[in-house]
Amino acid sequence: MRTMYKTRLIAAMAMLVASLLMVGCGRKSAASAPSPGAPPEVGVVTVAPQQVTLTTELSGRIAPHLIAEVRPQVGGIVQQRLFTEGSDVKAGQVLYQIDPATYRAAFASAKAALARAEATLGSVRLKEERFRDLVKINAVSQQDYDDASAALKQAEADVEASRAAVESARINLDYTSVKAPISGRIGRSSVTTGALVTASQAEALATIQQLDPVYVDVTQSTADLLRLKQSLASGLLKKNGSAQAQVRLLLEDGTPYALPGVLKFSEVTVDQSTGSVTLRTLFPNPEQLLLPGMFVRTVLEEGVNEEAILVPQRGVTRNPAGNAMVMTVGAEAKVEPRVIKVARTVGDNWMVSDGLKAGDRVILEGIQKARPGTTVKAVPFGGQK
Repeated sequence: MRTMYKTRLIAAMAMLVASLLMVGCGRKSAASAPSPGAPPEVGVVTVAPQQVTLTTELSGRIAPHLIAEVRPQVGGIVQQRLFTEGSDVKAGQVLYQIDPATYRAAFASAKAALARAEATLGSVRLKEERFRDLVKINAVSQQDYDDASAALKQAEADVEASRAAVESARINLDYTSVKAPISGRIGRSSVTTGALVTASQAEALATIQQLDPVYVDVTQSTADLLRLKQSLASGLLKKNGSAQAQVRLLLEDGTPYALPGVLKFSEVTVDQSTGSVTLRTLFPNPEQLLLPGMFVRTVLEEGVNEEAILVPQRGVTRNPAGNAMVMTVGAEAKVEPRVIKVARTVGDNWMVSDGLKAGDRVILEGIQKARPGTTVKAVPFGGQK
């Protein structure tokens, strides 16, 4: 009997302990569960004006700084090609040698004609000087002196014409050595040794391009250009300290080019077919990584907005009318929709031109729980664990 009594007592105590544990767990669970009346938490970012350097990305192509097509200025047979295709050449370097035999003979003939004219001039001058003295004493007639004076002037003119002929022959002889007009990299040759070339022929013998520095020509719409000028005039944008706008370059594969460039000028005529103007930028190219015709993208610095208001793109939606809007947390912790005007993107942010001011709290996280007019608990975006 005593054993049965102890067994029943132990069983009753075990049931009592189990009941207490269940009650405690229930209270703990009830304590950890959120209260049905608590406002939902939303992640917000507080709007604060900041200084932003605005840039525009435009596409363009590389163009050589200088380009010259090599053409012969005299005709003849090409005796030698004196350069390696694809190499760098210097201005004045001889590229082709045209057979100079006929031009050398013409030069010698012109010099001989000059010597003959100078000899004739000497004889005619002496005759004119004698007649000048004799006409004073009426030893010769005035007509004879006038003829001698005219012969002297004609002989002087013949000498000048002969000198010009000598210079022309010398120039033509010099043109038989076809020289590089500029320094740069020369391309392939269109003729070989033994080819017949003519003066000022249509086909160039070769083309030389100067590749350091190089131009990058890009196009910008006139609407964007007018917007930029209006922003600068109104003071919304301020020019940076440099006299020329700085430009950065992105290569075809998206990698940035190491050296910055500058904006040289903008075209004064608008392309009627596209409604755009051409901007010319200049980039150093010491390693000749940039080649003519290469497609690139330029990042042009427009100016600095010292009071820019930026909102992450994830916090901006569109209403049924298509207007940009954000959800904000008002002074009484209530959700307020706000229609805004966005000017442009800056990285992964929208730059807001109207609708927000400093101190406004924009909801970025928990927007699905933030209905207009509801009370929410605002916490800094990204601060929740």
